[in-house]
Amino acid sequence: MKRFSNALTQAAILMTVMTLTGGAHAADNVTVALDWTPNTNHIGLYVAKAEGFYDKAGLDVDILPYSDTSSGTLVSNGIAGFGIAGPIAVITQRTAGADIKAVYAIVQHETGRLVFNADREDIQSPKDLDGKVFAGFGGIWNKIVRDMIINDGGDGDFETVTLGTSAYEALANGQVDFTLDIATWEGVNAALEGQEQRSFTYSDYGVPGQQTTMIISSDAYLNDNPETARSFLAATLEGYRWAAENPDKAADILMEANPSVLTNAALVHGSMEALVDGRYLIAEDGTIGTIDPKRFNALGAYLTEAGVLQDESGATISDAPDFTPYFSNDYLPE
Repeated sequence: MKRFSNALTQAAILMTVMTLTGGAHAADNVTVALDWTPNTNHIGLYVAKAEGFYDKAGLDVDILPYSDTSSGTLVSNGIAGFGIAGPIAVITQRTAGADIKAVYAIVQHETGRLVFNADREDIQSPKDLDGKVFAGFGGIWNKIVRDMIINDGGDGDFETVTLGTSAYEALANGQVDFTLDIATWEGVNAALEGQEQRSFTYSDYGVPGQQTTMIISSDAYLNDNPETARSFLAATLEGYRWAAENPDKAADILMEANPSVLTNAALVHGSMEALVDGRYLIAEDGTIGTIDPKRFNALGAYLTEAGVLQDESGATISDAPDFTPYFSNDYLPE
């Protein structure tokens, strides 16, 4: 497995963390709301706690237990200062009036994909999915699948059964023809269980690729706590960098912090290997944490065209808003 080594960058970030500590009160409390049960997308948070990066920044960070209330709702209502969310959630909720803003891109490349069993010789490209059964999740995902099929020359006509996380078992058993998954988690798990799969990438068929997972905050919190926000993101960035350079140790830290949830060590370690080798946490050019405006705006335009964005009154919008206030890189260390 590749390891990332950049001692000068590490030193600069640690210096930033220590410098910002002087601007934040000692042991400032910061709460973070997760988007799902703890997994490797969250690993930088747990590493930063365990390795003392938050302590050095003068922060007492509380990672809230996952609940049915979305992280965006908790952040926009001031219950959490930060949260984890996908860019689709950020765009849809902010357009609808929620006070949320993306401030850190956890992954630098799209981790989502369309998957099907490898022995399906009748599926060679998305147009072959016409007439087949999709184990779906509701929301925008049907639109994404339909566009992939149409952009490949098909009709976009398929049957959908909404199964949630049961989709993966249904696919393995041959009860459905295809589904969507996260390559660095469900994809890793399928390989561990000996399920041979093939996949299609969204962006190869006209659907904008995403930086799939982000850290969010709110304008209210950022305006009231700018130095605490900078300290938190600098320490969190160092947590993700440390995890990318020490994936096995980081996986152990994540499991030790969540022993009742993360019981499959092979999956957690395999997921970390996939995140590091795929250059998801740190891009090929060394980028870490930075949100790509071009990709964010392209996704926003796509969601507008899809007719899924609604304003505060619940009316569907037809013209793309200015997405500039939806995200910021200003709180990241330079």
